[in-house]
Amino acid sequence: MPEHVPLTVDAVRWRVDPSRARREVWIEGLEHPWGLAFLPDGSALVTERPGRLRVIRDGMLQPEPVAGVPAVFAQNQGGLLDVALHPGFADNRLVYPTYSHGTAEANTTRVARARFTGTALEGLEVIFESNPPKPAAGHFGSRLAFLPDGSLLVSIGDCGNPPTMLDAAFIREKAQDPASHWGKIVRINDDGSAPAVTPFAGSATGVWSIGHRNSQGLAVDAARNAVWATEHGSLGGDELNRVQAGNNHGWPLVSLTRDYVTAEPVGAATRREGMVDPVLLWDTAVAPSGLAVYAGDAFREWRGDLLSGSLVSLDVRRIDLDEAGRVLRFVPATAAATPAAPQAIERERR
Repeated sequence: MPEHVPLTVDAVRWRVDPSRARREVWIEGLEHPWGLAFLPDGSALVTERPGRLRVIRDGMLQPEPVAGVPAVFAQNQGGLLDVALHPGFADNRLVYPTYSHGTAEANTTRVARARFTGTALEGLEVIFESNPPKPAAGHFGSRLAFLPDGSLLVSIGDCGNPPTMLDAAFIREKAQDPASHWGKIVRINDDGSAPAVTPFAGSATGVWSIGHRNSQGLAVDAARNAVWATEHGSLGGDELNRVQAGNNHGWPLVSLTRDYVTAEPVGAATRREGMVDPVLLWDTAVAPSGLAVYAGDAFREWRGDLLSGSLVSLDVRRIDLDEAGRVLRFVPATAAATPAAPQAIERERR
């Protein structure tokens, strides 16, 4: 790898410490759960991709879905996706669901806002919709994260892979066009209006950073004044990025990933002046989805670290940001005394 390439996770050996954590099933019976938001009383909202919003209360999945959820385009990667609470939820009860909308020939990513009564969403309004409408049912992005100033970040995928086209070009090229929302992270006010200052002249509403493939992990790190995003590559090249207003993360002009069909590198280079390198690269795909900054008490030594879910390896990766090159994860143990106990795994350089 060239010297500029960020830390890769595969060129390591693993040391196993099976005593660090135990995995257990909290809730069963969900169909394609996608987004999760904890309420102030300890209950939680969880989305099911086919279009249901469920409540977990007192450790039990409530039998009836929440009423008032909008109709969704539930095909392939599309459906009811993320859910987030307004920072003032305790007073205003505002909930923000994201979902795919439209048809297989023309669909978008939407953000809605509604008041949660405990059993229903009331007064639902669409406050953001990506444009232009795209064909195919992939790469909707759709993670939400509120910034300390109360504005809302929304990740939007790049629409999909070749041979899908839009405007006589591969659709993924829209990630470099500020006039399109595809392949972007967008910043809007909590009512969906555009902030007074935007970093890209002539951009679509709220475009905050560009050149993303499909970011499905998004977390605000208030202690470091940072925003972290995890992004799917295609064949390899999954990324952790530190995102800032005005960043161009390069996709698809700059990439450390390969094309699904040809296995050739995507993009003409792995680096370009003015484009931001990832902080971390998984050169074998883990499909990162879901990202959080850990702030709990159960594992005090993890405070401030990132926890990243993986759709391929079916585990949670702990990313220690205080020690460069140190990545931990926990996975189910196969030979532990307790069958449900996972391994906490610490990487070492060779």
